Amino acid sequence: MNALQPSSPDLFPQRPAPLEEACAAGPRDMGALMRFALSRRLDEDARPVLITATRGWFAEHGRPYGPGLCGASIVLAPATTAAEALWALEQALRSGAVSLALGAVDGATLAQTRRLDFAAKQGGSVGLVLPRGLDGLSAARRRWRISTLASAVDADDPRAPGRARLEAELVRGRGERPGAWMLEQDDETHRLRLADRLADRGLASIGQTGAPSGLAA
Repeated sequence: MNALQPSSPDLFPQRPAPLEEACAAGPRDMGALMRFALSRRLDEDARPVLITATRGWFAEHGRPYGPGLCGASIVLAPATTAAEALWALEQALRSGAVSLALGAVDGATLAQTRRLDFAAKQGGSVGLVLPRGLDGLSAARRRWRISTLASAVDADDPRAPGRARLEAELVRGRGERPGAWMLEQDDETHRLRLADRLADRGLASIGQTGAPSGLAA
C-alpha cells in the first residue's frame, strides 16, 4: 500500500448540511452506511432520529438498534410506498421534532429534494436520503458513497478486532472538492471520528494510508 499523499488540505466536513445523500458502495456496506448516516445528526441535539423506508426495505435490511448505534432515541416509520416514505421524511423535517431524519428511498426528483432541503432548514433538522445509487439531479448539498473497511487493531489484543472503520467518499459537494476519509467508531461518544492515521492529513486519496492525529468527527 502506498504512502499517503493528501489530495487536498480540506478537512472532513463535520457539520452536516441540511440535506445530504449517501449510498452504500455494495450490499455488504449497508451496516457502514447506517453507521455513517446516524452519525450525521447535530452535536448535542437531544431530539430523536427518524428512519423511514418501505416495509420491503426493512424486511431486506432489518431494523437498526438505536442505543447501539448513535446513543439517541430512534423512531421507525415504515411506509407502504416510496412516495409515503418521502412524505414522512418531509413532514418530520419540517416539524422540527427530530434532530435527523433518514429516508431510504429511490428516485426522488430534483423538485422533491428541494422540498426536503427547505423542510430541513425550516425545522432546524438534518435530512439524509439513502438511495441505492447517486444518479440523477438532487438538491442535496453533499452526496456520499460509503464502504466498509477492516477494523482497527485492538490495543490490548492484536488478534482481536478494534474499532469499526469505514470509508466516506464525497462524490459531490457544493463548493467542496471530492475526496475520501477513513472514519472509525468512537464507542464513548457513539460518533464517528477520523481514524488516527488520517486525522492530521485532511482529505485523503482513496485506497491510501496516512499519519496519526486525533481530530474527532
